[in-house]
Amino acid sequence: MSKGKILVVDDDRLVLATLSYGLTQAGFEVIDADNGDDAILLAREHRPELALLDIRMEGLTGFDVAAYLREYLQTPFMFLSAFTDEATVAKVKELGAVAYLVKPLDISQIVPAVEAAFARSAPPAATPAPAAPVAPPSELPAQLDPTALAVGVLMHRYSLPRDEALARLMGMASADGHSLPEQARRIVDAVELLARPGTR
Repeated sequence: MSKGKILVVDDDRLVLATLSYGLTQAGFEVIDADNGDDAILLAREHRPELALLDIRMEGLTGFDVAAYLREYLQTPFMFLSAFTDEATVAKVKELGAVAYLVKPLDISQIVPAVEAAFARSAPPAATPAPAAPVAPPSELPAQLDPTALAVGVLMHRYSLPRDEALARLMGMASADGHSLPEQARRIVDAVELLARPGTR
């Protein structure tokens, strides 16, 4: 039986694979992403109980993802980063991370921290947690550009690098007679529709 569902996000594929394997072996259900755009889409679809986030990534950072998880999904998160400068630590505290782990770390050190975070974030048995509000597509925060999200969808679906995914999106927009933002919004809306309960 799974100990819980965790979203793991890191743009280093080796780190991501190591974390995912180690946490799976420790009994967790792992959803992984190598960029912030995919992370948000997967979080909206799978509703993880905890997120383990790298901080510095191309596009949306771990901080961007954390702010979204906190505001829209009420998902607890912890950071895994090689950076310990004052500004980074201050931002981690401001966002309310349940833990801040400094790289390099062995998986044997990460698993106990994840287990402790799950224990701290578990709601009391007698009081069911309220349903997390879902931001409709029209209410996505301004910094979450639908074009960036749509590019993330295409990267994930077709295993494309970012520039090729953007080129594909532009081609789709041209073929369908839409502007790039319109086409991006249509893709994000479609993902939203598929992620709703009862549509699988």
